[in-house]
Amino acid sequence: MAAAGRKHLVKDFNHFITCYLCRGYLIKPTTVTECLHTFCKSCIVQHFEESNDCPKCGIQVHETNPLEMLRLDNTLEEIIFKLVPGLREKEEQQELDFWKKNQPKENGQESLRCQRPGLPDGGAGGGGAEDDGDGGEDGDYHRSDPQIAICLDCLHNTGQAGESTVTDLMKRFIRCSSRVTVGTIKKFLSLKLKLPSSYELDVLCNGEIMGRDHTLEFIYMTRWRLHGENTYPMVLEYRPRIDFG
Repeated sequence: MAAAGRKHLVKDFNHFITCYLCRGYLIKPTTVTECLHTFCKSCIVQHFEESNDCPKCGIQVHETNPLEMLRLDNTLEEIIFKLVPGLREKEEQQELDFWKKNQPKENGQESLRCQRPGLPDGGAGGGGAEDDGDGGEDGDYHRSDPQIAICLDCLHNTGQAGESTVTDLMKRFIRCSSRVTVGTIKKFLSLKLKLPSSYELDVLCNGEIMGRDHTLEFIYMTRWRLHGENTYPMVLEYRPRIDFG
């Protein structure tokens, strides 16, 4: 009966809430769906840049793109934040400090804002694109998010029939939430370039086509930052979709 009143300490759960790679508390805990091992998001993404195997059990996660087999565990994240006092505030402050430090001081940047989650946007986690001057309640929803600046460049000379329709933006530098998705960027481009609703665009980073649901934070961490020669802001390129069929 005495055991029923025993109080558990955080260290009693450390085995379940720490990362195998960095040995710290799990930040944005991300699970490998093939083996269900969980790591910090940044740790496992960086590991998969060098290997396709799970760092804990050694199983091959995916032959070519192990990042497809990752799933963010929001429930575990909330449990960890409740178990470890002050961890959420510390991580949020560090993230804000990072984006402030890496934010350019360029004039003429345009702002891209997101609508509230749940509104139609054609991509998970993103929101509809709004013009800079709208400033409605929904448009301000992600104002408190970490911000990132990107440069949107048009890829010319692709040999596509619709190339003349896709032109350079008057303002290439965009400032927006780091949680904006590629799907939202495509909507923004379609609005600015006045493209038909049926017109498809590809968005690329370092020559690689980005998935519609990729966030700018994910692209920055996995496709841009790891290339040492690249500078800030992050450059994304767009072009008419190439049909290989």
